[in-house]
Amino acid sequence: MRQVDTFPTHTIGDLSYRAGRIFPFGATYFDEGINFSIYSKEATACTLLLYHHGERDPYIEIPFPDEFRIGNVFSMMVFGLTLETTEYGYRFDGPYDPKRGLYFDKQKPLLDPYAHSVSGRSKWGVPPVPNNPFQHRGQIILEDYDWDGDKPLELPMKDLVIYEMHIRSFTAHPSAGTRYPGTFAGLIDKIPYLKELGVNCVELMPIFAFDEFENPRTNQGKRLLNYWGYSTVNFFAPKGGYAIGGPFGLETEELKNMIRQLHKNGIEVLLDVVFNHTAEGNENGPYISYRGIDNRTYYLMTPDGNYYNFSGCGNTMNCNNPVVRSSILDCLRYWVSSYHIDGFRFDLAAILSRDEDGAPMLEPPLLDMLAHDAVLGRTKLIAEAWDAGGLYQVGQFPSWNRWSEWNGKYRDCVRRFLRGEPEASIELCRRINGSPDLYGERLAEASINFVTCHDGFTLYDLVSYNEKHNEANGEEGRDGSNDNLSWNCGVEGETKDEEILSLRMRQIKNAFTILLTCRGIPMFYHGDEFGNTQYGNNNAYCQDNEISWLDWTLTEKNKTLLHFVKNLIAFRKAHPVLRDTSFFDGRNGTDYPELSFHSPLPWQFNQNEPQLALAYLFVEEAKKYHTEEDAFIYVLLNLHWEPHEFSLPIIPAGHRFGLISCSYTGESHSPGEKKLLKEETVTLMPRSTMILLG
Repeated sequence: MRQVDTFPTHTIGDLSYRAGRIFPFGATYFDEGINFSIYSKEATACTLLLYHHGERDPYIEIPFPDEFRIGNVFSMMVFGLTLETTEYGYRFDGPYDPKRGLYFDKQKPLLDPYAHSVSGRSKWGVPPVPNNPFQHRGQIILEDYDWDGDKPLELPMKDLVIYEMHIRSFTAHPSAGTRYPGTFAGLIDKIPYLKELGVNCVELMPIFAFDEFENPRTNQGKRLLNYWGYSTVNFFAPKGGYAIGGPFGLETEELKNMIRQLHKNGIEVLLDVVFNHTAEGNENGPYISYRGIDNRTYYLMTPDGNYYNFSGCGNTMNCNNPVVRSSILDCLRYWVSSYHIDGFRFDLAAILSRDEDGAPMLEPPLLDMLAHDAVLGRTKLIAEAWDAGGLYQVGQFPSWNRWSEWNGKYRDCVRRFLRGEPEASIELCRRINGSPDLYGERLAEASINFVTCHDGFTLYDLVSYNEKHNEANGEEGRDGSNDNLSWNCGVEGETKDEEILSLRMRQIKNAFTILLTCRGIPMFYHGDEFGNTQYGNNNAYCQDNEISWLDWTLTEKNKTLLHFVKNLIAFRKAHPVLRDTSFFDGRNGTDYPELSFHSPLPWQFNQNEPQLALAYLFVEEAKKYHTEEDAFIYVLLNLHWEPHEFSLPIIPAGHRFGLISCSYTGESHSPGEKKLLKEETVTLMPRSTMILLG
């Protein structure tokens, strides 16, 4: 029997329509038609625009009758549409008064904020059609993908090794050897590599719909792009240009294929999401969506009608407005339920804690809702706990014991120690133990430990450049951080000096040794494991070229480094004491402290004394961690420019220390292998690290 609310009551041209269903927002296929539903509090009228695919002008416009508006929601069900050939948008009428923050313009076609697919700009690198008034259009998709039993993996947070990556950069270089470079499908070809590397979680830089041609600048005749995508056009739709089938509206299926294949191989998927601002920019920015739909609801406005700019990108989303909160929650629920996403990293997440006047809130409603939502109950939530307005919340981000944080203090401390600042050792001990000074009321898994990420130098560049070299960005060095806490090992940039090149490789291995033997969740940037370089560019946001693309020939050139990192990841996975989240450092059943710090002489350590030569001992009790035998993990660090002799601590009879890795020699063994030591002392050469296992 046909439901009463699916009988059309109005006709226009070859189409019929009737009052729609309020929920869900967006364009939703029902058996008899397409339901369109959209919110606007201050609009006086709304018109639905329907296009044939690729045509400039709508073939029909349907004004919403007054009876189709309930509260602040316009809804309409339209019958007779062909999904595959239909694009849609809206026009809104209302007051235009910029001093009051009102920007209605009934001539502007607008993208549905809830559109699940965005057409019009679906092929990477194709410039926009000049004078096209509607670049980004909604498409209607069917939620009929066959997941073949897949669901979010729900791996324990403590067990993750996170690999941050950019979809295009990962496989765009010819050396990647993929069939479909720079796409979701291209990443699928590299899953065997990721699995062999040992990472079990990828964190994808923005894949929501964005406009790579948003950046209008050129440099030496070359067009610069909005390459990273931290400027969202639509939060519900994947970037069509990242898919081979994007021009045909198949980006949703291609992305789901990629996620399903990653899950089959035990790899979770986190999305880097940018709810702090949109691509509409400041008062002079373009009309895309929110500005013309309900500007004062969606953006933080100053009393004189301008945009607050806590994002550094022109506008700031009004995240704690109830309507915007609900929209963000709807979005995340959608990605978890429809795409099986395992978690989210929130860009400039401190903005999400600001009220409508921009002031920080002690208990922000949005963060509270996300922490306690039923659908997101097992989803990872990670905050970049600062913003461009100066709000820095590392260790203090409102968490409800659900949120983890990018630990910027960990990054800075390890960098300072790596470049030879002895004062950093005082803080380093806390960072090794998961930062209890920051997360003592939570767990160590609240700390996402990293030395490098997409912001700043790659790990190779961190040890190769004292200064940023962003000339290719065409901003005369104004962009990118000036304080990188880096050290070039004696020569700025590229060199043929074998001694310096050896030192750089050693420093990279030192960084990985520390990162993968600390409590907290390790994360590193793609390509760092084989020494990828951006040639000193610490802000490659606009570079769609060899500066950003991974050079896969380096996996062979630096195969010793890659082998070293693989074994370190495997070693971490083999020893649960390194992944413990409790901050416990008291004596366990072995009668040893579970974590202790040492100078070159064991058990003699002044944690308040600056030093560059130290060691730490993790004692893994078999009974507690359900392992075959007790294990004694001794990590030796010498970031001094002179060698130091370390005496080894006495461990129980029947145990002997064996070498797992040494950054100076490059020697590296898998968890089941080790080179037994005969001596009771080891000499650690300058700027090197070593892991011993008893």
